[in-house]
Amino acid sequence: MIFATANKHKLREIRELLSEVEIEPLPDGVELPAEEGDSFAQIALEKARAAHVASGVAAIGDDSGIEAMALGGRPGIHSARYGGPGASDEQNLAKLLREVAAAGENRAAAYHCALALIEADGSEYVFEARCEGQLTREPRGEGGFGYDPAFIPDETGADDRRTMSELSQAEKNEISHRGRAARLLAAHLSAREATSQSR
Repeated sequence: MIFATANKHKLREIRELLSEVEIEPLPDGVELPAEEGDSFAQIALEKARAAHVASGVAAIGDDSGIEAMALGGRPGIHSARYGGPGASDEQNLAKLLREVAAAGENRAAAYHCALALIEADGSEYVFEARCEGQLTREPRGEGGFGYDPAFIPDETGADDRRTMSELSQAEKNEISHRGRAARLLAAHLSAREATSQSR
């Protein structure tokens, strides 16, 4: 399958999460559509469709982001470019933390991921998942990417104040939005394979 992303961090994660599937990077020269949809699912589908049309094989598209409750769910689908065109992860994160601090004491946030699968025959599926948590006031940790250095997942427990960037990759995969969505996708693939073998 082709994974429709130019983000090498996402490619590495999805290969770990879907280790039973041969995941190929986006072929050179394939242009992904501008992220202009109005939902994570729509944008993920458009990416997967572009990769499927260009390659003729099954493709996976991802769109994910972070939603700050104090900001009414922003940056949401605009997470990758929140700091402006060409903004780095650090610039996006700095803007988010400034705006959340200015908005008051509510630091609740959630990561959201949509994984779209376009089968070789053109059938389309979307798998979505979330990871709830809190935003720190300052970034911490060396791992992860994007907003991970300022996101403390609720699922590690109230006494565990590590950010996503301070978790091991295995710990992150277990609870992350992308990990959960990938397991839904993997379950679909397993069920499809079981059905085809029983015929």
